[in-house]
Amino acid sequence: MIWVLWVALTTTAAVGLAVRLGYRYQSGRCSSRRKLLGQTVIITGASAGIGKETARDLARRGARVILACRNTNKAQKVADDIIRTTGNRKVEVRQLDTSDLSSVRKFAEDILATEKALHVLMNNAAILPMTEKKLTTDGLELTMATNHFGHFLLTNMLLGLLKASAPSRIINVTSRQHLARQTFDPDDLNYEKTPYPGCTAVYGDTKLATVLFTVELSRKLRDTRVTANSVHPGVVSTEILNKGGGTRLLPYYFGWPVWLMGKDAELGAQTLIYLAVSEEVDGISGKYFVDCKPSAVKIKTKASIDACARPHKHDHSRVSCPNAVVCSHHQESKTNDLAKDPVLAKRLWDASERLVKMKPEETHC
Repeated sequence: MIWVLWVALTTTAAVGLAVRLGYRYQSGRCSSRRKLLGQTVIITGASAGIGKETARDLARRGARVILACRNTNKAQKVADDIIRTTGNRKVEVRQLDTSDLSSVRKFAEDILATEKALHVLMNNAAILPMTEKKLTTDGLELTMATNHFGHFLLTNMLLGLLKASAPSRIINVTSRQHLARQTFDPDDLNYEKTPYPGCTAVYGDTKLATVLFTVELSRKLRDTRVTANSVHPGVVSTEILNKGGGTRLLPYYFGWPVWLMGKDAELGAQTLIYLAVSEEVDGISGKYFVDCKPSAVKIKTKASIDACARPHKHDHSRVSCPNAVVCSHHQESKTNDLAKDPVLAKRLWDASERLVKMKPEETHC
């Protein structure tokens, strides 16, 4: 019996190691040696994981890096470590809780009051969902507020500075989890019309919102020399499994296989770094990147929507596409069909403006 158990454990470990090595071998890596001397970068959620390692790399390239974090004590220790390991003393911490719109507004106002330029805005902060619905003090669903609404408001408030500093870049961190979403209702982002769908669905909704936000933002920024792209960093072993209000068993169920087979934070940060610095993405906007490569996303035009409607009824009021598998326009994309729908992206933008109560002076599109 012991011998059988030993063989099973050994086989499992060998398979896990093979998967780990294979996954890491094919993972994208940023090869650009571009320096960022004289440039200012803001990274939200930079006190751990891929945000921390991205900040370290960009500081090593000479950038002035602002770590925008909820826990400033933890973030200051990270900033001190980055200064020590890179020799770049232009690393600072500012308080930002993306789930709290008053915190977002204060952070953005402080940046506008103190900074003369902003060249890279990286919206990275995120949490995993609660097992039960929880609202913020602003009346927003907590996960959607942290992962989407806060970054939506922050980006809008800093757009004027980004435009004045052009060429500049906006990088929105998403997840492949958005691929699982088959429907998305921008008029029910707080789950008031429908029951709270659970952790996996809510997380997928927030990450689909990130891709849609990027699509519409890119459209609005056309001809401004400010680009916006979204990125899936891959399966990465970081602290995010310990964040949020999900079940305490979540890190045990998913943490060990992620640790065994996933990327470490430095490797997971590579595509974020690539989008921040690489010459290959100069002027590229509205794309979804995985492993330092854009997915074959083709943003749907009215003509493509009409073409899809001919072989099957495409109901955009339901924002779902059950026949996507047989539609050539959908097959051209590796991302979720909903994520490239400009009509849906515009609806999300309008709904987000209403829900964050955005003032005319806070948007610079």
